[in-house]
Amino acid sequence: MSSDPLLQPYQLKHLTLRNRIIVTSHEPAYPEDGMPKGRYRAYTVERAKGGVALTMTAGSAAVSRDSPPVFNNLLAYKDEIVPWIREMTDAVHEQGAAIMIQLTHLGRRTRWDKGDWLPILAPSHHREAAHRAFPKKIEDWDIERIIKDFADAAERMKAGGMDGVELEAYGHLIDQFVSPLTNELDGPYGGPLENRMRFCLDVFRAMRERVGDHFILGVRYTADECLEGGTGQAEGIEIARRLKESGLIDYLNVIRGHIDTDPGLTDVIPIQGMANAPHLDFAGEIRAATSFPTFHAAKIPDVATARHAIAAGKVDMVGMTRAHMTDPHIVRKIMEKREDDIRPCVGANYCLDRIYQGGLAFCIHNAATGREETMPHEIPKAAERRKVVIVGAGPAGLEAARVCAERGHEVVVFEAANNPGGQIRLTAQSERRREMISIIDWRMSQCERLGVTFHFNNWAEADTVLSENPDVVIIATGGLPHTDVLSSGNDLVVSAWDIISGDVKPGTNVLVFDDAGDHTGLQAAEFLAKAGAKVEIMTPDRAFAPEVMAMNLVPYMRSLQKRDVTFTVTYRLEAAERNGNQLVAHVGSDYGGVTKSRTVDQIVVNHGTVPLDDLYFELKPGSKNLGEISYDALLAGAAQAVERNPEGAYRLFRIGDAVAARNTHAAIYDALRLAKDI
Repeated sequence: MSSDPLLQPYQLKHLTLRNRIIVTSHEPAYPEDGMPKGRYRAYTVERAKGGVALTMTAGSAAVSRDSPPVFNNLLAYKDEIVPWIREMTDAVHEQGAAIMIQLTHLGRRTRWDKGDWLPILAPSHHREAAHRAFPKKIEDWDIERIIKDFADAAERMKAGGMDGVELEAYGHLIDQFVSPLTNELDGPYGGPLENRMRFCLDVFRAMRERVGDHFILGVRYTADECLEGGTGQAEGIEIARRLKESGLIDYLNVIRGHIDTDPGLTDVIPIQGMANAPHLDFAGEIRAATSFPTFHAAKIPDVATARHAIAAGKVDMVGMTRAHMTDPHIVRKIMEKREDDIRPCVGANYCLDRIYQGGLAFCIHNAATGREETMPHEIPKAAERRKVVIVGAGPAGLEAARVCAERGHEVVVFEAANNPGGQIRLTAQSERRREMISIIDWRMSQCERLGVTFHFNNWAEADTVLSENPDVVIIATGGLPHTDVLSSGNDLVVSAWDIISGDVKPGTNVLVFDDAGDHTGLQAAEFLAKAGAKVEIMTPDRAFAPEVMAMNLVPYMRSLQKRDVTFTVTYRLEAAERNGNQLVAHVGSDYGGVTKSRTVDQIVVNHGTVPLDDLYFELKPGSKNLGEISYDALLAGAAQAVERNPEGAYRLFRIGDAVAARNTHAAIYDALRLAKDI
């Protein structure tokens, strides 16, 4: 038996967990019609296959119709969910893992114009800032109905083969009862702590009566809201004691903070640039105070931190949830003493942020996550070895190189710069986003292990590529900043990348015209503001940085507001001209009828990139496929077989920003789904 603390089994009541690592409840937004069908099942099973002890699904499954999901969640109030749950639980159990599900009633943390358009409810009329809807104040018959809904849902989950149910308390209806900030009820469910906890305990009592004792029940709750007037640490510890003493539950899953605002949510679930494991010691205090099984997860992205959490007795089970979205095989790699091969979570939070814009959760640099039915986490060998030449060592080029090398091909990479990384290397120059470089470092280490040949400081031309006698050529040269967007004065502006890279010195009074709305504009503004410049960010959109999702926006705002940056929306920079040593920015509006001007000493434009594709078009005539990609074959997972030029010597493809300006995930997905079949 291993002496590694992470690999020790843990006995939770009647349930033996094979190690100390869990995937805590989260909703990847993969349900179809509210059911965990093929995509959801494949995603969940992959983590069980990778060795995790316990995987928890749903964050969270709705128990009532007046708790409509704000994004694509499981609907635990429907009887039809049972066979779908059974298929998933059977498949997970076959892999040796346990599986639980998280149930909730959202209370005020949703909207009335979702689902069946029923009034949302809470123990007060106070609106939650994040979801904006004003709730109905809950009545006695609502309470009775919802308690029954929880019990019904728990019974369905047991029938579906789940090992247990976790209640989502923090921020949701149960917590809205417990917190003095959101409970203004009189009588048995309002007032002193005993009354405010009554709803939670009544729910557990009803569930326990339905599911019996041979079924795990737990709660994920906040033991400190970090809000004036809310549940504080002392009361949080008392809540933990009372939950234990109730005899109704089997473990605590500890959270610290509040989620009713974007900044609050980001502090609970920190992203890159924020401290790792910020609430671990607090979870340890709860465990020490209660001597009760304690779980915890919050930015525990690496094995060393997780190992410390268990070895130091902070928690009994440690959650590595986003880390398992990045690499579902963490435990297996620990067991095989291959920790260096674990794909690192970089905290970009593309996974979680994306669901709030109605999308599926995807890892920024593992394009197989959430696509397990079509994309491999482990790359199979090809039947025949080929020579593959790749031009460009950014994320797209490196992913193509890694995958082709895993396939067993001979791979040669040319890169014009002296280091790999492309735009990511520039992004990582920001102290707060330095973790992004791990996307590159991990791929370089994998490529080196696999014997990929790199030629840096080499501006590859057609002759360079052809001298390698390739069977396949992949162009991953990325793009160049696109600043030619004004009616006049384009020669007077600089790009956001010029500022980030340090190629252009920051001005003192700067207008940042952000017409792309992505990280680059805000990152340039942050560089400028930190250098002491007076900065105005202008966008023609009705909201600035629409491509930077909620939780990623929080650190930018904390930095930029502190430096008094001005944000101007719905205005467009139309032209620029020089006036002495100053620049005059001429400003209009897409809405019409407005003409303004700004006098500044620097204008920075962020308008995406244009493909650096000259080499591709130079090589195109000599290729067998003339650069064509069969989308039918691509989407079917079949090898590319287009042959438009029988005399051609090689197949030619281009990926990432060399095609069109997109993002890191798109570049890596381009590479994976093309290269996996070469």
